[in-house]
Amino acid sequence: MAVSPHHESLHQVFQQDTELLVTAMQRLLGLSVGPVLAITPLDTAVTELLPMERRVDSLFRLDTEDRRYVVALESQGKPDPDKRRSWPYYLAYLGERYDADAVLIVLTDDSATERWASQPISSGFSSRPSLITQPLVLGPASVPLISDVGEAGGDIALWVLSCLVHGRDPAHADILVTLARALNDMDPDDAVVYAEYVEAGLTGSVAVEIWRQLMSTMDIFYRSEAAQKVREVERAEIVLMILERRGLYVPDTLRQHILANRDYEQLGVWLDRALQITDAQDLIDDVDA
Repeated sequence: MAVSPHHESLHQVFQQDTELLVTAMQRLLGLSVGPVLAITPLDTAVTELLPMERRVDSLFRLDTEDRRYVVALESQGKPDPDKRRSWPYYLAYLGERYDADAVLIVLTDDSATERWASQPISSGFSSRPSLITQPLVLGPASVPLISDVGEAGGDIALWVLSCLVHGRDPAHADILVTLARALNDMDPDDAVVYAEYVEAGLTGSVAVEIWRQLMSTMDIFYRSEAAQKVREVERAEIVLMILERRGLYVPDTLRQHILANRDYEQLGVWLDRALQITDAQDLIDDVDA
């Protein structure tokens, strides 16, 4: 089954900033987990000796002073009866495998799915069930709508989570504007990652175009090393495209030389020359001489 960018972004933001897990458990879910000593991402496969692979979206081990927890995160876009049958298995198996107290947190931006996932899952006689699984849910009712840095308490990851949960609603477009401004003021390499999570999370909604327009006006993409590398590759490809569209033969060695160059200014010089020369080799012969 194909996994959507929106599905992935909801849990991947926790992988980007693992402290968000503790913030969400304590601040949003009202849990007391004690002083946390370490948060460790784990392999998401929860397959035992079964013919079908079972996998959770994200998995963490949370070590406190007196307890060990294994926390499974599951992104859920809509109700799915199969998940309610598999979740109790996940928790029982993970608790045994890691010798820890197993916790399930369901992530959703859909109110109906939040209500569905919040219902306890019982197995056995209805009057005296042998097993009860109670998922914890982070959704529109439990994640606050954060519209400024003060409400976020300075926690950008929490703000991004709020945007992923509420931002697809066009009525909340203002939170996209304030988040974009906040990202523009932080370390550009971290900001670009969060910006990509937000775009992925808004995929398929009207709000994604608003976010893209906001990002096009921000300078984090010009200060970010990651974004700079993307622009260098794009500029090199444009140089080649101009040469080829002008009907000039480009040898493989020259093609590789252009694509390997990471000097943005040099690529700009080549771009200008590509419009004038009559032999592709002249692109670098004069400049590199």
